[in-house]
Amino acid sequence: MKIVISGFYGLGNTGDEAILEAIIDNLRAELDHPEITVFSLSPEKTAKTHNVKSVYRGWRHDNRKKIKALREADLLISGGGGLLQDTYPTRFLFGPLPYYLLIVFLAKLCGTKVMFFSQGIGPVNTTWGKILMKVFANMADFITVRDQYSKELLHKLGVTKPETVVTADIVFAFKHKVDDACFDSLPLKGDEKLVAVSVRPWFHHEEYYSQLAEALDRLIEEETITPVFVPMEGHHDVRASKQVIEKMKRKDACHLLGPDFTPNQYLHFISRCRMTIGMRLHSLIFSALTGVPHIGISYDKKVESLLKRSGMWEYSFRLGEIDVERLIANAKYVLSHRDQLSEIVQKNAESMRKDAMENIRLLKEKFLVH
Repeated sequence: MKIVISGFYGLGNTGDEAILEAIIDNLRAELDHPEITVFSLSPEKTAKTHNVKSVYRGWRHDNRKKIKALREADLLISGGGGLLQDTYPTRFLFGPLPYYLLIVFLAKLCGTKVMFFSQGIGPVNTTWGKILMKVFANMADFITVRDQYSKELLHKLGVTKPETVVTADIVFAFKHKVDDACFDSLPLKGDEKLVAVSVRPWFHHEEYYSQLAEALDRLIEEETITPVFVPMEGHHDVRASKQVIEKMKRKDACHLLGPDFTPNQYLHFISRCRMTIGMRLHSLIFSALTGVPHIGISYDKKVESLLKRSGMWEYSFRLGEIDVERLIANAKYVLSHRDQLSEIVQKNAESMRKDAMENIRLLKEKFLVH
């Protein structure tokens, strides 16, 4: 089976690279020698990392190669991740939403089947975005989404022609390998009470940097934690992490991981932490996947949906609604009830792992030629 994968790949986002690795690993485990081509912004690196064919994803060049790959393919996998949204400016042909839908349109022109795979949909608020969704998303042959909110939004947008099934983020089917590279990069003694911290820039929301800094200072003093900042998207998250650290009185007790580790290396580091305080969706998914209790800061419905499914929403906050004293109290509770909460998270994560594998089973059922 020849498969093209289209997504936010080759741009250094840990969550999206974890999605790609999980898709490829599970396709190879479940299909008989699939031929995989990935549309990537760093095609040489993607090809080398995953032993696949790769074509430059943008419109500036290699369009003939994209068309050739789609013509030869049996299936275009669009996803996973939050591709179809207009949070970022969406103009006539620019922005993520028109890009991914035009790839779908191109695939259909080439006679190729299309599956939206484990996607998180929205927000879609612009008139142009809504028109594009109604016209082009209905061209998909089959859709799986990672949460109920995404399914409801698709129907609200008029995307009703293909069947839509709620599964889970494919990263819940990620194959975790032991790799201590992150630990080896830090001056740790081995007996620290590690707390993974994942922050990101989000438009004009900078007030939470000070709130998180205050909470971490208190937790260092009262719970003797060692916060380790995990940058899930390169220099963007390094910069946001440094903003928090600079506002802390106990910055001497913190560490900041480098931005160039693999998804598995970050995941393995998080797996050995006592707790995660995270904003990035996939820092929380990594935590859930490895049974690490977590407090989320939700800037988007996708984060809130995940926290409700993992069982940790009651300890978490929406961005803009953080109460520092309650954050400290919740963190203390999570740390003191770590084992109990870990069991709950593991149970919920196992359910989501089964749902994640449904993405592969349904792909085989709908598109595999017997």
